[in-house]
Amino acid sequence: MSVWGKLAGVTAGYLVGGILGAVVGAVAGHFVLDKNDEDVAFAIALIALSAKMSKADGKISDKEFIAFKEILHDIPENELKNVLKIYNLAKEDVSGYDVYATQIATIFENNLHVLENVLDALFHVAKADAPVNKNELFFLEKVAGIFGFTAAEFARIRASHMAAQNDDPWLVLGLESGSDIEKTKSQWKRLAAENHPDKLIAKGVPKELLGMANEKLSVINGAYSKILRAHEIKAGSEM
Repeated sequence: MSVWGKLAGVTAGYLVGGILGAVVGAVAGHFVLDKNDEDVAFAIALIALSAKMSKADGKISDKEFIAFKEILHDIPENELKNVLKIYNLAKEDVSGYDVYATQIATIFENNLHVLENVLDALFHVAKADAPVNKNELFFLEKVAGIFGFTAAEFARIRASHMAAQNDDPWLVLGLESGSDIEKTKSQWKRLAAENHPDKLIAKGVPKELLGMANEKLSVINGAYSKILRAHEIKAGSEM
């Protein structure tokens, strides 16, 4: 049975306790992670965290829900109703988001590849209806902190999603501005390889998040191309 099919039994009755406690009892702190159902626990946490992300700017939009469905692109239509139950419960307010973030961080402890892809998914939702505002950025930064990312790492992830607001392609690659071309090329190759879908699966990234892989690769490649053009222009001006 798929993880989406399992949600039918989990959501039936809305009982408080176990992994379902993360859905209806987040504010009250009713939360116990069941290691035997990590896939379900992850799915619930990601659905709820995405819903709370969409509420971070004070309003819910259809565009944000569409963006959420794009993240979980393989949800069968007949099982979408179970996902909606969790999403609608969680979107009532932002409170309790730290419980969901902690749940995901616990399941994927020391696996920053998965955690970064979760942040990518949340950025995708945040960007859906308008430029990412300060409340949404605060939400994202707090989640990143729970996941264990440093300020510098969050700056790189943020830059990869807000390229239009950022003129520093080196930051997208996690480098100091103006880094030499050989160092830049090496970093680009590493990031491109790490964000290839096959590599992400090998690193433990759930297939539910692979919808973000192509978008992330496009941003990484775009930043590298921009740097190459800058070097070509500079070389030409020095001739």
